[in-house]
Amino acid sequence: MRRSSLLGLLLAIAMAAGCLHDDPPVTYPTVVKLDESKLLLGPGDKLSLTVYFGARSISAAYTLDSSGQISVQFIGSVTAVGKTLSELRDEIKARLADGYINDPIVALSIVELNSLTVNVSGMVARTGAIKFSPGMSIVDVIALSGGFTPMARKNMVRVVRGNGPSRQTYKLPVEMMSEGERPIFPMLPGDEVYVPERSW
Repeated sequence: MRRSSLLGLLLAIAMAAGCLHDDPPVTYPTVVKLDESKLLLGPGDKLSLTVYFGARSISAAYTLDSSGQISVQFIGSVTAVGKTLSELRDEIKARLADGYINDPIVALSIVELNSLTVNVSGMVARTGAIKFSPGMSIVDVIALSGGFTPMARKNMVRVVRGNGPSRQTYKLPVEMMSEGERPIFPMLPGDEVYVPERSW
């Protein structure tokens, strides 16, 4: 009788532990398409510009500030913030060709993309905005936030993505991902990450 009571107690403990173990289903994207040509430039982004005309060229490097303006030789101020790289390049080319340079060739590239972020809150060492880098995963984001706190619910991390009708929430087993037990969840700029507190 005593033995069967002990077995029953152990079974109850095991069942309770199972109930407390988060194991969300794999119902999240494991691949995302990030069209870098559609990303909008913002404050903090670093750009490199070279304009070729005949045998000559001019070059400049910029770090976008809150004004969103860059100064280009010959044409002066150009608004960069809120435009894609190709939109900005086309505007510079068109303005240079309008009475300044014949057939300019404009090469414009992003040196550092600093304006795009992922926001993290909840049970991590450091909450707030994390700089987004193409190819980063939820595991990278948690690491850049200093890791989970001891009370973090590591396998029920929520990521909110999108706005309006396209807004979606994913529940993610991040600890399992980091251990190779589940596929990695890729991040997109603007994602909101929340790490809940466990209740046990």
